[in-house]
Amino acid sequence: MCKNKIFGIRHLQGLLLFFAMVLSIAMRVNISVAIVAMTDKDNEDTFDWNMQTQSVVFSSFFWGYIVLQIPSGILAAKYGGMILITMAIAVNSAVSLLIPYGAHHGGWKALCLLRGIQGLSQGCLYPTMHHLIGKWVPVEEKGRIGTLIYGGSMLGTAIQLIASGYIADYWGWPAIFYVNGCLAAIWVMFYLFLGADSPQKSRYISIEEKLFIQTSLGQTDDQKILKTPWKKLATSIPFVSLVVVHCGHNWGFWTLMTEMPSYMKLVLDVDIKSNGVLSALPYLAMYMFSFPCGFISDYGLKKKWFSLNTCRKVSNSIGEFGPAIALIALCHSPPGDVTLAVGLLTVVVGLNAAHLTGFMLVHIDMAPNFAGIMMGITKFFANFVSIVAPLIAGLILKEQKSTCLGANSI
Repeated sequence: MCKNKIFGIRHLQGLLLFFAMVLSIAMRVNISVAIVAMTDKDNEDTFDWNMQTQSVVFSSFFWGYIVLQIPSGILAAKYGGMILITMAIAVNSAVSLLIPYGAHHGGWKALCLLRGIQGLSQGCLYPTMHHLIGKWVPVEEKGRIGTLIYGGSMLGTAIQLIASGYIADYWGWPAIFYVNGCLAAIWVMFYLFLGADSPQKSRYISIEEKLFIQTSLGQTDDQKILKTPWKKLATSIPFVSLVVVHCGHNWGFWTLMTEMPSYMKLVLDVDIKSNGVLSALPYLAMYMFSFPCGFISDYGLKKKWFSLNTCRKVSNSIGEFGPAIALIALCHSPPGDVTLAVGLLTVVVGLNAAHLTGFMLVHIDMAPNFAGIMMGITKFFANFVSIVAPLIAGLILKEQKSTCLGANSI
């Protein structure tokens, strides 16, 4: 009965976590467009930062981001995910409100410090999200609800890139951070009232729905905290492979994320409003493509069209090799052709949505009880790459009007 309900408490939790992803990723990527306005010499209230300095600013978020990846998975298993996700959004909200003041009075160094604090608090985001999905989402709905939640990262990126251009144009770049901070504070209030660590701790869930989730996941009311098998994880070839693919994904994804607005401005010569819209199109495509990926994944597994292993491998191949080929094509496209460049970038990022039903769910497939910790480990190593990628891009782009954004595989 509960299985067929259109909207249950598990779906409410999924929706709340979806908005958490939207807001947290928006606060992570807002600097990509904001820094275009912050360094535009044609505007007032700007900074004279070269490409190398901007690359350091882009990279600074990940200095703190790597610190809590592994500990947060352990903390989520011990104390629950609700407190961690709430603290992450609350800290990001407060820091967003402080960024304009910090940049004006402390320059790029203060901005790097504040971005590092945001990264530190967001370090628990994905491990905690995986932990909560493992507690709330039945096996039968993992692809759909998991894609909905993580799809928030693409929608948050797209909305932020579009909105930032208009906000900066009408009210100035500081307003970008003020809007983000206020919206995040509102989410925190809603989640404190409606959120829960698990079905067992929810004040609103029905007995039938709780039983359905527990039966699907093989959970009981009295769950023990299991000891993490560190040695088995370190010596597991499939898990090491998962670390490698996560690293490769981050290299391409964050190179594009941080450099695309600058590419639009310096190479394609589009204004700040058009910049945000054009930079957002690829992430809107990624968001829209994520839904058929999730549906096909769940439906195909239900109908036994393919095995779980095949589903994950095919999804991952589409999400990683497809973008790599399109990026190589971008490097050989005619300089200054805005339509072709944006079209290829849309294909690059859009196809990457398939990774949501690829390696992003493999942690839960391998070991649901340790999904948060495993995500923390893969994220830890992948985010070293996220630090390095913008810095290397800054070294390569000494000539700011380079026509090739880069052929790194997402």
